[in-house]
Amino acid sequence: MTGPVPLDLTADPIDLTAALVDVPSVSRDEQRLADELEAALRAQAPHLEVQRCGQALLARTNLGRERRVLLAGHIDTVPIADNVPSRREGDLLYGCGSSDMKAGDAVFAHLAVTLTEPRYDLTLVLYDCEEIEAAANGLGRIEREHRDWLEADLALLGEPTNGVVEAGCQGTLRVEITVRGRRAHSARSWLGENAVHAAGEVLRRLSEHKAREVDIDGCLYREGLQAVGIRGGVAGNVVPDECVVVVNFRFAPDRSAEAAEAYVREVFAGFEVELVDVSPGALPGLDRPAAEEFLAATGATPTAKYGWTDVSRFAALGIPALNYGPGDPNLAHTREEHVDTKLITATTEALRAFLS
Repeated sequence: MTGPVPLDLTADPIDLTAALVDVPSVSRDEQRLADELEAALRAQAPHLEVQRCGQALLARTNLGRERRVLLAGHIDTVPIADNVPSRREGDLLYGCGSSDMKAGDAVFAHLAVTLTEPRYDLTLVLYDCEEIEAAANGLGRIEREHRDWLEADLALLGEPTNGVVEAGCQGTLRVEITVRGRRAHSARSWLGENAVHAAGEVLRRLSEHKAREVDIDGCLYREGLQAVGIRGGVAGNVVPDECVVVVNFRFAPDRSAEAAEAYVREVFAGFEVELVDVSPGALPGLDRPAAEEFLAATGATPTAKYGWTDVSRFAALGIPALNYGPGDPNLAHTREEHVDTKLITATTEALRAFLS
């Protein structure tokens, strides 16, 4: 009885994507895939310095190049939904994580191993626990334990972008707005103050809010302020004395986290506002030399990234970072998740031209 076929990082990235999908790696259960990637990197890439950090893999060249490019991707997936092992239908490769983001991982790992004399020094970062709470994210652990491995002139994150360049990312903030009233029996409602009714003012301000648009480095970011939850009520015969509206603010990266919080508090002046969660956005950084060279080499026209990604972590370190991967973000986390293999090939060729 034969064992599993070892990962071949030199294989066509399409085949490598399928091989990565076939190794389950749900968040917090990435060890098997991390072990196989480590074994493959050490056996197939003698030109790379390799470092293990928890369930993350770090590999880099040390060629003394003027600039360094970092290729980063997470190896974990959301829970499997009867979509492992992978399968192919024509040009489409199906499977959990195929789009988000094992196709990007395959492209990056393949290039790191096969480009033995790249134009830039290269760093490959394949990390764990991106799909769960931010505190568990492997990039945070790498920053704490191996900060020097994240030094670069440009970071490319292989998040699914359909093969286009999405620059920077929005910041995200969540607050809870509490409206207080006074309890009473619903048969004598005039003796109470209904907090759910009073929350109507919060909803009115939200419905009348005008989303701000801002152009940064030619990328148009559109903000959004939305109620994403509401809770209140005590019983079927009680006037509620509390109602909480949960609001999410997606803000352009020209606002700091502090400025975004101040803006939300201004919008809801007069109400009790509690900050629950906040992650800053990332400026595109397209005027940095390595970023300009990447765009010139690929011929890509960057667009704004709507949503938050780990490019924010690199931006916080002063490293310009772009999202660039072959997957379709609209298919991420779905049962029918798949990737167009033509995009895997096109992304590989574009990056090879840039890095060679």
